[in-house]
Amino acid sequence: MTFPIFFTGFGAGLGLIVAIGAQNAFVLRQGLLREHVFAVCLACAVSDAALITLGVSGFRLVSTVMPWLDPAMRIGGALFLLWYGARSFLSAWRGGAALLAEQGMTRPLWPTLITCLALTWLNPHVYLDTVMLLGPISTRYEGAEHVFGLGAASASFAFFFSLGYGARLLRPLFARPQAWRVLDAAIGVVMWTIAISLVAGR
Repeated sequence: MTFPIFFTGFGAGLGLIVAIGAQNAFVLRQGLLREHVFAVCLACAVSDAALITLGVSGFRLVSTVMPWLDPAMRIGGALFLLWYGARSFLSAWRGGAALLAEQGMTRPLWPTLITCLALTWLNPHVYLDTVMLLGPISTRYEGAEHVFGLGAASASFAFFFSLGYGARLLRPLFARPQAWRVLDAAIGVVMWTIAISLVAGR
C-alpha cells in the first residue's frame, strides 16, 4: 500500500514543480553553463523537501484545531489548480513559448546560491505548492502522510538534478516552441486531475 502512496506523492510533486518559472529557468541556466550545478540543484531540492515536510507534518495538527481549514484549503487549492491548468492549456493552444537561458560570466558560488535561495524562498507560489496544496492532499492518506511527503520530496530531487545535469541535452529540444506546447498540455492535465481529486475528497 505504501508504494502507491509514494508514487502518488511523486506524481503530485512532479506535476506542481515542472511548471515553467524563475527557479527552474535559473537551474536550467546553471546547467547549460555548468556553473555550480550540484550546489544549485541541492539547494532547490532541500528547500522543497523542508517545505513539503512542514506541509505534510503540520497540516493535520493545524486542521484539528481549525476544522474549517481543510475543506477551505481543498476548495481554494482546487480553484487555483483549475486556473493554473487552464492557463497551461491556453499556453499549449497558443504555442510560441520558449525558454532561453542567458549566457554570462562565471559567478562565484555564494552569490549564485543566494540568488537561488531567494528565487525559492521569496516566491509565494512555492508555499502554495508545497504547504498549502500538498499538505491537504496528504491528509487523504491518514497514517501514511510521511510516505506521500517522501514521494513528493523525491520528485523535487529527481526533477532538479535531472534539469540541472540534463540541461545541455534538453537545450536543443526546449528551444523549439512545440516542446513547450506538449509540456504545457501535460501540466494542464495533471493540475485538473489533482483539482478534481481535491473537490471529490478522494
